[in-house]
Amino acid sequence: MMKFLHKLTSPPYFYHFSGRLLPWLSGLCLLLLLAGLYGGLVLAPADYQQGDSFRIIYVHVPSAWMSLFIYIVMAVAGGVALVWRIKLAEVIAVSSAPVGASFTFLALITGSLWGKPMWGAWWVWDARLTSELLLLFLYLGVIALYSAIEDKRAAARAVGILALVGVVNIPIIHYSVEWWNTLHQGPTLTKFDAPSIHTSMLIPLLLMAVAFKLYYGIAVLLRARNELLQREPNSGWVAELPEVK
Repeated sequence: MMKFLHKLTSPPYFYHFSGRLLPWLSGLCLLLLLAGLYGGLVLAPADYQQGDSFRIIYVHVPSAWMSLFIYIVMAVAGGVALVWRIKLAEVIAVSSAPVGASFTFLALITGSLWGKPMWGAWWVWDARLTSELLLLFLYLGVIALYSAIEDKRAAARAVGILALVGVVNIPIIHYSVEWWNTLHQGPTLTKFDAPSIHTSMLIPLLLMAVAFKLYYGIAVLLRARNELLQREPNSGWVAELPEVK
């Protein structure tokens, strides 16, 4: 396993390996996405209180989960890049930021669309919502910082530091509904010992969550491959690529 991970840090090996992986990830992502949408929008019964409005959770909840997950990946990759100076870790960190920002924005927008009919307001300065908004600003800060520094190795190190500093916001988001008396509902979906959601609603949600995770994998691999080509345009392995010739 360690030998494989060591090989994977080589840009040429990563580029070719990810190229073979992408079609499989895309097919599986599409399959799970269709199954999750059909289960959530067609098969799952309407909620006894929220009616059909609850179905927005099939986009909102996986987006919110991904916003936290991707930031953790970005912080870990940034930390690895700072300590061991692995170029691929830098590339994964900077490639994750736009994808994470998109999922965070989607979580905020879908939450707002749900909040208006349920809470009577598009937005409230609730602890969960405010800390999630701060997460979006952190992502945007990482993107802006990387774009502002011309030396990409130095830019990646700055991104790693900012990602590690901002990771303190992740537990705040997760536990905000428990630490403060918040308008946002408490954890119901993550209580797998006794989840407060019927199985017919939970299974499509989990399918959507896996599909979103696969989508992230696809998006970050594509962005990372493109980033490598931009960083090493004069390398021998890039010159030998059929798509470059």
